[in-house]
Amino acid sequence: MSVEDKNVIDIITIGKEGTLVLTISDHLEWDDENEHLLLLQEKINSYLDFIENGQLVENYPDKADKKIMIQIVFKYYPNKTAEEFLAIVERFLNEKGVAFDFYKLEEE
Repeated sequence: MSVEDKNVIDIITIGKEGTLVLTISDHLEWDDENEHLLLLQEKINSYLDFIENGQLVENYPDKADKKIMIQIVFKYYPNKTAEEFLAIVERFLNEKGVAFDFYKLEEE
């Protein structure tokens, strides 16, 4: 599962303070044509649909009262265009009551 599988929730965990964390696994390098950015946007929209259409509560009824966060784990740190996009995503999701976070996976 990855950012390329837009209709799949990659990982669901319970994070700090009991937050329900929906994680996007993103292994793609950044490109000048922004194709990666478009894939990421589709994946985020898919996650938001999963939340807003009630599928999350339907699939995890015991988690219905949890705060929700969408998190992205990147293999490659976002470029400037992606950072700007992620700032917009954060504001948009926060307005909908969904927390947002991202980080680059540290290499061993």
